Amino acid sequence: MAILTQEEAKHYEENGYLLHKKQLFKPEQMQELSNIFEEQWAAVGKKLNSELDTPHFRDERLLKFLLHDEVLDLVEPLIGPNIGLWSSHFIAKEPYVGKQTPWHEDSAYWKGRLDRFDKIVTVWLAIDRSNKENGCMRVIPGTHKNGFSEYETVSKDSNIFSTQIKNIDDSKAVYFELEPGECSLHDSRIIHGAAANTSPYRRCGYTMRYFSTEAKVIPDKNPNFKIWLARGKNIAGSTFVNE
Repeated sequence: MAILTQEEAKHYEENGYLLHKKQLFKPEQMQELSNIFEEQWAAVGKKLNSELDTPHFRDERLLKFLLHDEVLDLVEPLIGPNIGLWSSHFIAKEPYVGKQTPWHEDSAYWKGRLDRFDKIVTVWLAIDRSNKENGCMRVIPGTHKNGFSEYETVSKDSNIFSTQIKNIDDSKAVYFELEPGECSLHDSRIIHGAAANTSPYRRCGYTMRYFSTEAKVIPDKNPNFKIWLARGKNIAGSTFVNE
């Protein structure tokens, strides 16, 4: 079981992130997950900077990974025993042309969709090797406690998003360098981003996002959006597909 130590949980609480430099799944499971990604990527024409949103809506084979005890055992010490599956994404940055991911907070894009953001965690699972060379994720430690930031407009010619957080001192950034099968965890409120991929190596990850069911998911702000009760009880009374 992938259970965190007290020191790891404390590091996450204080800094808003954690690197889990261990294999999350067995090799055959990772191969199956990688194969599913390749299928989905081919289906969209292998678009540059592909961000395949909620692929588990289209392919429920992914649910066995998203609801797997190995993942939930990793998440539970951070957000508690009552866990909802919020979303997932495949994110692929092509060699040489993978755009920059500007500094942002995930929670800013979900504002209004839930009534609280204090217990939402993303597990970022490396399908490819992820390092500075190919534009690995980076975070500004401790910024998950700062509230929503101020954003400015940027060009989508070189950025995946059209906005970024103002005045970031990237000298404080911590880079998430991971081998295939390893993962990182980060709070939805932490400031993070990634440089462009100028290397000859693709950078692909699978993000698996979970929230404490203490948070209420607002129905009219989430049309056609599906959430699963992954573990424990539905505390706030959100509408789950598997209750």
